[in-house]
Amino acid sequence: MILDARTIIPYLWAATGVVWLIGAFTAKRTSRRQSPGSRLVQLTIAVVAFTIGFNKRFEVGLLARSFLPDSPAVTFAGLAATIAGLCIAVWARLRLGRNWSGTVTLKENHTLIRKGPYSLVRHPIYSGILLALLGTALAFREVRNLVTLGLVLVMLLLKIRTEEQFMLEQFGAEYQEYSQKVKALIPFVY
Repeated sequence: MILDARTIIPYLWAATGVVWLIGAFTAKRTSRRQSPGSRLVQLTIAVVAFTIGFNKRFEVGLLARSFLPDSPAVTFAGLAATIAGLCIAVWARLRLGRNWSGTVTLKENHTLIRKGPYSLVRHPIYSGILLALLGTALAFREVRNLVTLGLVLVMLLLKIRTEEQFMLEQFGAEYQEYSQKVKALIPFVY
């Protein structure tokens, strides 16, 4: 009774992308933006990662190998983790409200959000995306999905480094205290 998770998952990712696109039109004006070079590196990694993970042309050789045996239970767990991760990311995106941007920015009258998912981790959008990618990898069980997960992790760690610097410069001791109390990506761990 698998509603063909491998068919459903790309639509879940696409729906999340639509939420992001709609949200881009409601954001506050930007007062400071990351450098074009750092944005280009992050965007390139993301495009390569998602192309490998979702383009059928990469279902070849080692990338197409299965890293787990076919199992309805694993597929269902992967679908559940994908849904949970995307829900966390959307919840965090909505909670961030008009402060959100697809690039690392500071907005005019930027506020430090510490409620909702931001009380659990400092970067819950990224946590949700990583959980969803792990779920996708479990559902598809192909090496290429692990490559996607690894590349996106690298990209997000680069993005976090820039965001953390922006937040420290903008909010100073308030952000430093927040970062000492709340982990970056995984509650109570990291």
